[in-house]
Amino acid sequence: MHRRPSALVGREFDVLVIGGGAAGAAAAREATLRGLSVALIEREDFGSGSSAQCFKVVHGGIRYLQHADVPRLRASCRERSIFLAIAPHLVAPLSFAIPTYGHGRSGRSLLQAGLWAYDALTADRNFHLADPSRRIARTRFLGREETLGLFPLLERRDLTGAAVFEDGQMYNPPRLVLAFIAAAEEQGAVVANHVEAERLLRKGSRVTGVIARDRISGDALEIRARVTLNAAGPWAETLLGTFEPGPRPGPRPKEGTYSRDACFVTARGLITARGLTGSMALAVQGHTRDSDALLARAARHLFLVPWRGRTLVGVWHTVVPRDPNGVGLTHEELGGFIEEINEALPALGLGMSDVRRACFGLVPFGEASRQHPGALSFGKHSRITDHREHGISGLVTAISVRYTVARVDAVAAVRLVCRQLGRRFARCGSPSMPLPGGDIDDFPHFERELGQQLPRPLSDQTRQALARNYGTRAARVLALGEADPALRRCVAGTHVLAAEIAYAAREEMAQSLVDAVLRRTELGTDGHPGEAALEEAGRLMARECGWSARRAAEERAATDRELARYLTAMPPATARAAESA
Repeated sequence: MHRRPSALVGREFDVLVIGGGAAGAAAAREATLRGLSVALIEREDFGSGSSAQCFKVVHGGIRYLQHADVPRLRASCRERSIFLAIAPHLVAPLSFAIPTYGHGRSGRSLLQAGLWAYDALTADRNFHLADPSRRIARTRFLGREETLGLFPLLERRDLTGAAVFEDGQMYNPPRLVLAFIAAAEEQGAVVANHVEAERLLRKGSRVTGVIARDRISGDALEIRARVTLNAAGPWAETLLGTFEPGPRPGPRPKEGTYSRDACFVTARGLITARGLTGSMALAVQGHTRDSDALLARAARHLFLVPWRGRTLVGVWHTVVPRDPNGVGLTHEELGGFIEEINEALPALGLGMSDVRRACFGLVPFGEASRQHPGALSFGKHSRITDHREHGISGLVTAISVRYTVARVDAVAAVRLVCRQLGRRFARCGSPSMPLPGGDIDDFPHFERELGQQLPRPLSDQTRQALARNYGTRAARVLALGEADPALRRCVAGTHVLAAEIAYAAREEMAQSLVDAVLRRTELGTDGHPGEAALEEAGRLMARECGWSARRAAEERAATDRELARYLTAMPPATARAAESA
């Protein structure tokens, strides 16, 4: 992929996609596969918003069973299968255990009946999955002793066993977004990160494109399109407010319509170190501490999920004002999360020092109740709008609720785009067409073969990361090391190859150190990589991009700010060295 902002101007596209998160990236791919000319711009970097900060789970719809919402259950299950099929290197099955207690709502019988119903409703869940390693298993039930053998820290009183179901887990969410972007570009889309849509252009009651700004060069860009697809996530409604002069393209959104979904990443092997299994996620019963009596002490499931040798803990949902630039997470709030998970599983004994980093992002939620601001009138739903309903043509808005449904939301949005263009919405092979790097029939076999081809002495962790992040394109990364010996080794104190930094800059449109550290490689996605690693990554990016010493210092400062925003802790050894200095 190569960044060419100049290619965005001087022509009219069929569709301009604004927003390079999961939904926007998928929409660009869906549109190009249907023969449309496509441009995509993203104000920051691809996958830099809520898509990167999610809980890394591709949900199969089990949560909708309790509401008897069979259509959403079936749709989520289908999308999970599609992700497992088209990106087998980036998505894999993961088992989740729900302990059962007594004979009431938390008992085995009720849960067993529900999961059997789920199995029946999703009997075709593996229909398109030829790779056995990517198939979702049926639910199963563990006895009391087997459950305690896996999770010895569980409360033993009234424990009867556990129910186990499988869902999908993303290895690296930003790279999954990048795979959709790459697929769209290879089909002819013009894509550019760090280009911000500042104002919608209009001609009468029709949107004709946007005035944008290249945040790298500072240049203003006039991008024309027959239809503009506003997929800017929590920034989408802000962009609608730029539709001046004249009527807004829809009613003004109400405050409090987003949820900040938060989780955190713990130190390596926490679950195993505290006596829990490292290969299966665990659900525990948490309780909210909302000051509103309506929500106080409301029960909900929290999860401890193994991920890349670490443990994800979450998710906490908090209704917040609709301010994507101002959303954050404080150390006090993080402390409250830790307190709740420790209350749910006292023997775990989590402390603030166990947390490597926090993750949070905004997703659409229900309207806030006027009587109880913390209460919600309805749950999470994607918002897809054809603005001809409001007398405005040439504009579609798609705000997707979660990663799982990003592709199917993209399909729905592109269908509306085609309708506005007067084009037939053709069927295409997107549900079965592998994303770049995903043309793998048997992932375990592929991983073994790649391991045999890699030069020594690469660690098992490096070999696994190359296979999972790049799939069949790992050879392209390794080729850079073959051509330049300086790129063959790992970045200081990490398992990330220096060649990955070079590849990010040369072939994956990384424009900043933050892009390389937090979205192209694993350096900063699960915690602070250490000062030496950041220094080396900065030198590599400066060499690749031709940065001056001043620009390199600015990039490092921006990376430190981004790590601090997500409460990223420095590794203990590095922190001690910094204190002694």
